[in-house]
Amino acid sequence: MKAKDIRDLTDSELGQKADDLKVELFNLRFRLAAGQLDNPMVIKNVKKDMARVQTVIRERELKKAEA
Repeated sequence: MKAKDIRDLTDSELGQKADDLKVELFNLRFRLAAGQLDNPMVIKNVKKDMARVQTVIRERELKKAEA
């Protein structure tokens, strides 16, 4: 997911996206430990998406505090 796409989401959608990514990351780690994960690079991509979402959330928090 691109940062531009993430910035277009509302605050509630960002929160929901963050929750979804946490669940997805948990499931991927579980599948990796069980040996059922075909491509472990998927974990890296999900972690990066999670970081992008958290960055946008934090930017908006700082923007609101500044105003």
